[in-house]
Amino acid sequence: MRFALIWVLRGLVTFAVYVMFTVVLCVFFFLVAAVKFLVPVKAVQKRAGRGLDRIASGMWVACSVWTHRILGRVEYDIRGQADLRMDRWCLIVSNHQSWVDILVLIRVLAGRVPPYKFFIKKELLWLPLMGQCFLGLDFPVMKRYPRHVVEKYPHLKGQDLETTRKSCEKFRHTPVAVMNFMEGTRFTPEKHKKQNSPYRRLLKPRAGGAAMILYAMGDQLQDLVDITIAYPDGVPGLWDFFCGRTRRVRVDVRLRAIPEDLKDGWYFADQQGRDRFYQWVDQLWAQKDQILDSLLSE
Repeated sequence: MRFALIWVLRGLVTFAVYVMFTVVLCVFFFLVAAVKFLVPVKAVQKRAGRGLDRIASGMWVACSVWTHRILGRVEYDIRGQADLRMDRWCLIVSNHQSWVDILVLIRVLAGRVPPYKFFIKKELLWLPLMGQCFLGLDFPVMKRYPRHVVEKYPHLKGQDLETTRKSCEKFRHTPVAVMNFMEGTRFTPEKHKKQNSPYRRLLKPRAGGAAMILYAMGDQLQDLVDITIAYPDGVPGLWDFFCGRTRRVRVDVRLRAIPEDLKDGWYFADQQGRDRFYQWVDQLWAQKDQILDSLLSE
């Protein structure tokens, strides 16, 4: 009973600290965002954009990391290659088991990669507050037309790819780290069984999102940061993590090369291009499955 009360108190304090520094930083964020959107001077807009990145990928991340260092009890075991650089464009891929994965990635990559960017659907821009944050941070908008729409209006074919590519042009001179959970959803035994996944501890990867990223930014992306996250004591929920019930996290970080022939959008051109892309993703995921099994079996 005593330990349960301590866990709950730690969780409440951690949550309260998150709320406080998020609210404070949001005030500064929207003030800078107002300057970016209202002042029609490119130099000012560019500097304001950098300020927004510092608030989101610098200050908020730093507050999150220090909150868990002070209030958390997590022992991180980080392995693999760690030659990450702030001045290189990179694609980050990871397995996905819990919302805690995002906080783990923030902890592992803090101060080691350029500002984070997520590809988002156009509909998310309508979300109150969040949509404005996405716009302020210049998150690339991913727009895909359904097959039946393209069949009805053939002139739309390929326009979604070009729209996504154009939304990424602003990153040509500013290094960014694009994050992608290739499984598309969190791993559960039920989903694994329903998919009949060929991997022991992973869901089937969805290649379309990664293919879209490489098509839009392939000539800019220099590194693939392959991250595998393991929870030896069981996959935690966000509340368990805040309460300090998660004691150990093992993370494997590896730099991999992105094959040049996958950067030209052949995935969207023909079946042969898709087969080549699937082959690369399958090899990547088979290796990740072995790494995850090794991290959990120690």
